Amino acid sequence: MPVHHVSDLIRFARDHSPFYADLYADLPPQVDRITDLPVVDQSEFWAANTLHGNRVLTAPLGEAVVFKTGGTTGAPKFSCYTREEWQEFVTAFGTGLVDAGLRPGHRVADLFYAGELYASFLFILDSLAHAPVANVRLPIGGGAPLESTVPTLEDFAAQVVAGTPTTLCRLAEHLMSQGRQLPAVELLFFGGEALFDDQRRLLATAFPNAEPRSLGYASVDGGLLGRPVPGPDPRTHRTFAPHTVVEILDETTGEPIRETGRAGRVVVTQLFRRLMPVIRYPAGDRAEWTDVEGGVFRILGRAEEGVRVGPVSLYSQDAQTAVAAADTEGRVMGMQLVVRRWEGRDGLVLRLATAPGDDPAGLDVLAKAVVTELNDARPLYPDSVDAGFVHPLRVEWARHRDLVVNPRSGKLVRVIDERPTA
Repeated sequence: MPVHHVSDLIRFARDHSPFYADLYADLPPQVDRITDLPVVDQSEFWAANTLHGNRVLTAPLGEAVVFKTGGTTGAPKFSCYTREEWQEFVTAFGTGLVDAGLRPGHRVADLFYAGELYASFLFILDSLAHAPVANVRLPIGGGAPLESTVPTLEDFAAQVVAGTPTTLCRLAEHLMSQGRQLPAVELLFFGGEALFDDQRRLLATAFPNAEPRSLGYASVDGGLLGRPVPGPDPRTHRTFAPHTVVEILDETTGEPIRETGRAGRVVVTQLFRRLMPVIRYPAGDRAEWTDVEGGVFRILGRAEEGVRVGPVSLYSQDAQTAVAAADTEGRVMGMQLVVRRWEGRDGLVLRLATAPGDDPAGLDVLAKAVVTELNDARPLYPDSVDAGFVHPLRVEWARHRDLVVNPRSGKLVRVIDERPTA
């Protein structure tokens, strides 16, 4: 599958996609630079990218694989790839798995989720099959019972386990509850969500010889985004040149950022996709360049992974930082932000998970320290409490298995809004 020149892709999209024809209607006939194009509006893109009367696709849906995606807008939508595009996708991603640590002969367990048009299980399995090194693939799946998953990992002496951080942590907690470990595992390939220090501690207890590594940065709607960069920071990735153009745009002006250490939103253009063109498409994440010329960037989290509690805006990273500062003994192994409304006011509950055997009743001191750290970091919250706008912060203790996950993807739901909408 060829990687197209930017100007050729733009011209093709204008000629064959009604959505892009409308979007570019006011532009000159010949456009050669991506930065001369408008950024795609998510709501307009998905309003046009429908099952019937589709205005985004450049051809009738006659030969393709179709996957369901939440995109960055929440409600499930559908992404299409031709046979050639999908092969190019998984082949390019497969090369990045070597950067993540895949070695010849590795036995790799795929614990991502399959079915219901979900892509991750098949995507990782195909990427492993197209990787430039030989490997043994164990397609277990994230929905398999842990009681059967563990014996399979042991019987085949799996050296690599791939899944979302949430799935890997649930497996680790299951092992811990039985007093078991899997010392043969060398690598934990995670993807689909960030891995935090509290989760690392949990994983280290069950997989004492394993190193967590990002297997890469991609999404079914946005496509290829970044290949792993070996080193201590798993958030760091390198663009998949020449397949992909990644931009980081100023969140206020929309101008491309060309310096290191300045955060912005990630926008992507896929130069190998023509059936469903992805041109200056918001990936839904924030990032910063660490090496502009080398195309290396650090992911800073989801752009929308936050919540409004009364007049206060909070991000999951704010809470994560507060917990890390307060939890000097490493007792917290998972976290969710839960927003509730009672007695006419909003309130934020931090749901924190501890290890099996840890008595939640004895965690009052830690709970108070966490609340203090977050209040100090976001003083508008305690000010709003004093003003009677919101309820005081609360901590709710749980086990990792009690944390809410997306039933389709197995990813941890970091922000849960339980406020009534009716």
